[in-house]
Amino acid sequence: MNKKLNEILKDTAAVLITSPHNMRYFSGFSGGEGAVLFAFDKRFVFTDSRYIEQAENETTDFLLTETNDYLGSACKILSENCCQKVLIEDNEISARDYNRISKALGNSEIVFGSEKINTLRMVKTDEEIEKIREAEEIGSKAFEHILDFIKPDVCEKDIALEIEYFMKKNGADGISFETIAISGKRTSLPHGTPSDKKIQKGDFVTMDFGCTFDGYCSDMTRTVVVGKPSDEQKKIYNAVKTAQQIGLDTIRQGIRGCDADKAAREYIEKCGFGRYFRHSLGHGVGLLVHELPNLSPKSEIVLEENMVVSCEPGIYIPDFGGVRIEDLVIVKKNRCENLTCATKELIEL
Repeated sequence: MNKKLNEILKDTAAVLITSPHNMRYFSGFSGGEGAVLFAFDKRFVFTDSRYIEQAENETTDFLLTETNDYLGSACKILSENCCQKVLIEDNEISARDYNRISKALGNSEIVFGSEKINTLRMVKTDEEIEKIREAEEIGSKAFEHILDFIKPDVCEKDIALEIEYFMKKNGADGISFETIAISGKRTSLPHGTPSDKKIQKGDFVTMDFGCTFDGYCSDMTRTVVVGKPSDEQKKIYNAVKTAQQIGLDTIRQGIRGCDADKAAREYIEKCGFGRYFRHSLGHGVGLLVHELPNLSPKSEIVLEENMVVSCEPGIYIPDFGGVRIEDLVIVKKNRCENLTCATKELIEL
C-alpha cells in the first residue's frame, strides 16, 4: 500500500494524513485519533497516550510520537526540515487546522490531495477483498434471519435493531452505517430513518444495511412485501430487479462508472419510472461504505479489476412507496463477481 503512496511522494516532499480510514490504510494504526506523516524518507505516527500502545502494536517501521497536538508535532518536523511542499487531505481537515498548518509552514506549498490519496484505495488487495467478502456474508445471513422476524405490528426500529444485533452476534465488528428499515409509503425515502411505524399487510419493507469485518464494510439492500403484492408493486419491483441485472451485466474492467449507471437508468426510463430513480447506480466500498469509484452519470472513472462496488438501482414514488435492490460486487476482467448471496425474488411474508 505504501508503494502506491510513493508515486505521490515523487511529486511532493511530504504527505500528511489525518483521516482515520487513511491512517489505517497506510500505517495500520486503527485508533482513529492522530496523524500520519510521510516525509524525508521516514514515516511517523502521532497520537496521544490513549492510543500509543495500540499504535505500537499495529504499526511497523513507524516513528511513534506520543502527543496531544498531532498537527503541531507533524508541522514541527516539516518546518525544522524546511519542507517545500506538503500534500494534505483537504476534505478531512477543518479551516482552523488548515490555517494552523499554513501558519506553521510559512512559505511551504500546501497541496490539496484528498482525491489523489483516496484513489489509491480503489483497487483492493486479495486480503481486503476477503474481509469485505466476510462482511457481506454476515449481511446476507442477517437478511435470511430477519425474514422470520418481519410481520404485521412489528415496528421499523425493532427490525433495524434485530438486523444489527444479529450481525454483531455473528462476527461483525460493528455496523457500516445506520441501518435503514422502512415500510409502506415511507419506502419512497431513499435514506429513510427507522421509525415507530408498525408494519401492515400490503407494505413494502426496504432494508439497507451493512457491517464491518476487521474494519472493512459490507452493504446490501433488499425489499420485501408483507402479504400479497399489488400489480403496481410487482411492476415496480420487476423494473428495479431487471435494471439491477442489467447493471450487473455491464460492470466489468474497462468501462466507466457512467456507462454502468446509464445502462441501468435507461431501462428504468423505458419502464416509465425515470424521474423516480433518485440517485446513482452505485459506489465503491472498502474501509468506508461510500468511497471511490462512483457509478454515477458524471463518473469518468474507468473500472479496474478488483475494485469493489455496489449496484443499487431504485424507484421511489412519493405517497406510494419504493424499491431498492443492492448487491456488492468485485470488478473482474469480463464480468463482475457478486458477493451478495441473498435472493432477489420478490419475497411475500
